[in-house]
This record gives sequence, C-alpha cells and structure tokens, in this order.
Amino acid sequence: MQENYQKKTLGILGGGQLGRMVIQSAINYNIDIHILDPDPNAPCKSIAHDFQQGSLTDFDTVYAFGKACDIITIEIENVNTEALQRLVDEGKEVYPQPHLIKLIQDKREQKQFYKAKGIPTADFILTDDRHAVKQQVGFLPAVNKLGKDGYDGRGVQVLRSEADLDKAFDAPGLLEKLIDFDKELAVIVSRNKRGELVAYPAVECAFHPTANLVEFLFAPASVSEEIEQKAKNIAIQVIESLDLIGILAVELFVTKSGEILVNEIAPRPHNSGHHTIEANYTSQFEQHLRAVMNMPLGNSELRTPAAMVNLLGEEGYNGEALVEGLDEALSERGVYVHLYGKKITKPFRKMGHATVLDESVDKLKERAMRIKDIIKIKTES
Repeated sequence: MQENYQKKTLGILGGGQLGRMVIQSAINYNIDIHILDPDPNAPCKSIAHDFQQGSLTDFDTVYAFGKACDIITIEIENVNTEALQRLVDEGKEVYPQPHLIKLIQDKREQKQFYKAKGIPTADFILTDDRHAVKQQVGFLPAVNKLGKDGYDGRGVQVLRSEADLDKAFDAPGLLEKLIDFDKELAVIVSRNKRGELVAYPAVECAFHPTANLVEFLFAPASVSEEIEQKAKNIAIQVIESLDLIGILAVELFVTKSGEILVNEIAPRPHNSGHHTIEANYTSQFEQHLRAVMNMPLGNSELRTPAAMVNLLGEEGYNGEALVEGLDEALSERGVYVHLYGKKITKPFRKMGHATVLDESVDKLKERAMRIKDIIKIKTES
C-alpha cells in the first residue's frame, strides 16, 4: 500500500545551505520541513515550513524540537545526540541513528571503527595533548587532527618535522600518517529502511591551497574502472558496517601505488555531491530525503560530465555580499549558479557553488577555472 509521505513532518537540525537544498527537493513532494538553527538569519529561514532559532547542542532545545516532528535528520554533525537518543527511545525516527552521529563526531572513534571493521585507512596514533604528540617524532610526517569539533579545514594541522611540533593541538586527537596520495576522491552512498542501497560515481576533489576546503570537484573522476569500482566497494563497506540509514559521503585517498584509504566520512549531504543537482538522475539532496523518509531510492548515475566550483568569499572582504560576474557566468551554456542565501560575506565563507556541464571531460577543468575567475563574492565599495 502506498505510504502517505505528505503526512509526515521532517525535522532537520541545522539550517545552512545543505538543509536549504534538501528543502528545495522536499517542496516537489509537498513534504513539510521544520528547521532548528542557532542563526536567526540561517539560509533555510525563509523557505522552511517552520523555522526555530535555538541551540543544536542543548538537550532541551533539541528534544522539544524533535517532539513536534515525525522524522528527524541532520545537516551538521555538531548536535546533541543524547536528546536524539531519547527521542528514538520514545518512538521517533532519527536518521542517521544517534549512536552513529556520536561516533562520527569523534575522529578518534571513527579511526578505531575503521580498524576494527577492516576498512582501509592511514596508520594512526591516538594522542591526549600536545605533549603526547611531541613524543611521536618518529611518526612524522603526520597530520594532527582534533578528536572533536574540527570542520571545514579547522582542527587539522600538518606536522612535517620536529620543527612543526609546537603547532600540535593541546587536546585529545590523533596523529595520522601523512599520505603521499595521487588523488582525493569522494563517493556518496545511501541506504533506506527497505534495505535499498545506491552508490554514486566517484568524484575527484581539488582543495584550496590555503583554506583546506574543496575548491573544485570533477565528475567522473579520472581514474581507471578498477579504482572506481574499488572506491565504490569501500564506501559500501563503510555504510553497511555502520548499518546507517540516510546518506553518507566517504572521502578517500588514492595512493601512488593504487591503494585506496578512507580519510573521513560525513553522515549527511556533502560538498562533494553538489553537482548531482544537475549532473545526476537523482541529486544527493533528494536521495537524502528519500532515504530518511523510507521512499524508494533514486537512480544515482551520472547523466553528463560535470565540474563544481565552490564560490567562497574573497579575501579582504567582510560585509554585505555582492556577486560580481553573475551575468557573464549565466550567459554560458551549461552553467548553473546556486547562492546559499547568506547576506554577509567574509574570507573563504561558502557563499554558493556553480556547476558546469560539458560533454567533454577535457574541457570541464578549463571551463571551471574560468567560472572561478569570473564569479567573485565581494562587498559593495
């Protein structure tokens, strides 16, 4: 019998651009979305069926918000998992499951999970503070990561030699062997309660040299069929090992020898899947909606090669945002601009993204670079 999805209210913890794009998919299905976010001007505010300003980490706030929803999901990991578990215990559906959000919140727990499940990942050592890191000179070069609260390049420090040890974090974290990788890939996978599972084609990520954020991504990744399949299989192994319901972005290193290692995971829509809105049969945002609502999962195949350019706030500009070059970019065939509803720009803030479609994979990189040079997020002079 056909389920009446329209009678179920979906609550999302977090009202940023990821939630905004989930809402844009939900509108097509007449599904009401409730949003909780601490920012009174969050990107979701003007398009959510119900918007509440409040802390995502306060037990009472999250619990009260969830009580008014049928299903609860997230668009950011930094949420109160105890409140979510209480809601589950009282019969609410929460996806991804609270204990998995809690595990993923701590990179130390993540790495130990990979090791326990035989999931390939870089060698690592758990550290309690800066002093503990300094005892591991022989493990360098390595990446020092905070156990908790690191995101968008924050909470990550490369330690190449003993001279870098004063940069180490004075908090619980880990040292991870610095991988001399050939490429960085990401694979998005999704599961619903029906047991359906889909994997998206691998994408290739290029990072900003100083901001440690994804600057470009290219789909399909320029890898062999063998590497592509291996990457998908590892991503599937991760989501099945977790038994996670929802969507999961799996970031991967491809080493010079062709080994594939899991770097990190995100249990929500992810920057590495933004191109899917135009480039794939089912966007990652609709897929997330379908998975948590237990709808049939959509086809994840790529319809056309694509590149995605993150539109970041320009250095040296703080204040009300002005999008330069928009007319010029929109005049190009196969260019789609998504602005995130953020009125204020600051250096490296994610203000939007642009997707470029082209039948020629070779032309994509050149066109993506041009769009990056055309569109600038500044302030009015």
